[in-house]
Amino acid sequence: MIRILGHNYIGGQRSAAGSVKLQSVDATTGEALPHDFSQATVQEVDAAACAAAAAYPVYRSLSAERRAQFLDAIADELDALSDDFVAVVYRETALPAGRIQGERGRTSGQMRLFAKVLRRGDFYGARIDRALPERQPLPRPDLRQYRIGLGPVAVFGASNFPLAFSTAGGDTASALAAGCPVVFKAHSGHMATAEQVADAIIRAAEKTAMPAGVFNMIYGGGVGAALVKHPAIQAVGFTGSLKGGRALCDMAAARAQPIPVFAEMSSINPVIVLPQALQARADTVARDLVASVVQGCGQFCTNPGLVIGIRSASFSAFVQQVTGLMADQPAQTMLNAGTLGSYGQGLQKLLAHSGIEHLAGNPQQGNQAQPQLFKADVSLLIDGDEVLQEEVFGPTTVVVEVDDPAQLTAALNGLHGQLTATLIGEPEDFEQFAGLTALLEQKVGRILLNGYPTGVEVCDSMVHGGPYPATSDARGTSVGTLAIDRFLRPVCFQNYPDSLLPEALKNGNPLGIQRLVDGQPSRDGL
Repeated sequence: MIRILGHNYIGGQRSAAGSVKLQSVDATTGEALPHDFSQATVQEVDAAACAAAAAYPVYRSLSAERRAQFLDAIADELDALSDDFVAVVYRETALPAGRIQGERGRTSGQMRLFAKVLRRGDFYGARIDRALPERQPLPRPDLRQYRIGLGPVAVFGASNFPLAFSTAGGDTASALAAGCPVVFKAHSGHMATAEQVADAIIRAAEKTAMPAGVFNMIYGGGVGAALVKHPAIQAVGFTGSLKGGRALCDMAAARAQPIPVFAEMSSINPVIVLPQALQARADTVARDLVASVVQGCGQFCTNPGLVIGIRSASFSAFVQQVTGLMADQPAQTMLNAGTLGSYGQGLQKLLAHSGIEHLAGNPQQGNQAQPQLFKADVSLLIDGDEVLQEEVFGPTTVVVEVDDPAQLTAALNGLHGQLTATLIGEPEDFEQFAGLTALLEQKVGRILLNGYPTGVEVCDSMVHGGPYPATSDARGTSVGTLAIDRFLRPVCFQNYPDSLLPEALKNGNPLGIQRLVDGQPSRDGL
């Protein structure tokens, strides 16, 4: 039987100093669950940040192997969570058991992937330029560079992924891998889930003798501002709405010491259906597209919210087919009442817009989301209409028809930054529209051919990021091993004796890692 305590996690201890109690809600019935959670006080937020700061010097000085062992231990603890845990997640999110188990596997897999990154050592970014004492007109000193963790990181749990983007999700995994203690702000939609995962992290920390304060967690609304503004916090990871992410960015920039916020915020993920694909397989494209739109009740940040095609009889027939398929889609339960409310508000904006036509979908009623299909005039996209550009988080998409390839280019130029863009086509299409790739490179973080963006592989080459407003910093990613770069900074050592250098930079290369030595990649000792 799972026991829920509902206390904050601070420096390896539990704390419930405040009088304000919060309750989690059954996502299906709307009933309050029988667990109280203690909203963190300002003093507890301060204590959590200070505990992370106290852990930082010890934790960052641990070997990469020790940190890898910690991440592996977290993964083991996550995998060992029982069916009772799956039941808790289901009650809070209404996600089916198969999805929960799959997401748990992805979450533990992320931990193990970052453990591999630590063991192979490329995250150090080690560079060595040896001294050139005879160089004229001036000698060159011995210069050596590697990367260290920024310091304590504040991570905000996401609504739509209670495991993979939350307590032990990608931001937490990459921050811990970088040597940064974490203060996690639990999402109000799945606090009991967060507690069970936090317990797993703490068990792993104790088993691997990590410093107290390496992981901390706080509950509550309104505590995020105090966390971001705390001087001990050196970076922020966030997945959520554009409004919420932008607010955190502004807070962080206004600090006496501004800090980076790595926020994933808003994307409509255009799917461009090219002419020859419609000639060859319109039925298949229509079915696969609709399946992607309604998958998981549309609660993915990569949900295809915009479909673009070139005017033709084939495209008109394709839109009619998609309309019929969308009309047949059943309503689904969303993660929580707040998500359902936001979905309804987004639909109302589309329905009220004079340049947007409603094609399919029943009116919203009850506590389930009805799939919807709209069609918008291309001029709205070209002119950068804000309603059309705004993400509607749920099972809906908007069709836009362009007159010709030139207007397609104009429409894509009008797009804001996105996480993904998809091209559906045949080889002849890709030859005819070869210029689209260069255009889309400027707009998105990931370009897909003949696939759908709702699957995000966790691997070295994945980019889950993109230009604003998809993210607050297009130079990073929140999925894949490159995510560790967000929480690292370079340090250079000049004329240091070998005995005082970090292991990654010593002459003998005791770690055996890849280094750039005098401009050439090398694993050899010097």
